[in-house]
Amino acid sequence: MDFTSLIGVISGFGLIVYAILLGSSDVTIFINVPGMMIVIGGTLAATLVTFQIRDTLAAFKAGFIIFVQDKQNPQVMIATMLQLTKLSRREGLIALSRVEADSPFLKRALNMASDANDEDYIRKTLQADIDSLKIRHYVVQDVFKKMGSYAPAFGMLGTLIGLIQMLSKLDDPEMIGPSMAVALLTTFYGSLLATVIFLPIAGKLKARTILEIQTLEIIRDGTVSLMGSNNYLAVYERLSSYLPAKQRKLPSAGDKAEEKSAGKRK
Repeated sequence: MDFTSLIGVISGFGLIVYAILLGSSDVTIFINVPGMMIVIGGTLAATLVTFQIRDTLAAFKAGFIIFVQDKQNPQVMIATMLQLTKLSRREGLIALSRVEADSPFLKRALNMASDANDEDYIRKTLQADIDSLKIRHYVVQDVFKKMGSYAPAFGMLGTLIGLIQMLSKLDDPEMIGPSMAVALLTTFYGSLLATVIFLPIAGKLKARTILEIQTLEIIRDGTVSLMGSNNYLAVYERLSSYLPAKQRKLPSAGDKAEEKSAGKRK
């Protein structure tokens, strides 16, 4: 579970509620059902007009997943590709087809490598998959970005509706204050949803996409590299470029010795 995302949402709402409690003991004045209907209902309606229903549902599913699924670690995938390099060197490329992999992308790459497909063909095929993933994830991110812009707009629309209703009751001074408060609540709802939920989720999805794409590129380059030189150190040097310099760790002495002995056997 990604606790940082959960903590961020809870702390965001918590601080706002705490600020409300500090300024007023009556929290019910911040509850207005018609205003919620305008902002939430209007935002969902505009989103469904903009996107297909399957894209909207996929976005909500992805928004839930970021709270329950840990982010990917490129270092783990690099270590996996290095182990596969040693396996292919020891038992041949055909052994890659017997490897069990949780990632369908990795399994596909290994199957193509074990079939001794052309390196350029593998690179282009895997890159096509990566490009397709980028498009799908962009649509999912765009759903929340659009919701982040629609919510404040509908909040302002609700405020205008409230102001019109308030102006129609100017002959009753006692109704002006409460009507004005209700009118402003819709703007509050729209801004709250946009800044605490929709836009942060869109940003988190973008960050997750960057990590996932990086992981897939590591698989792509690692597969092509082990088909080419099939040299542990060479594959490591190629894949380590995806990591910051401080996170790069050289292979252990045992791995180096194995490479040297393997080179002598050749």
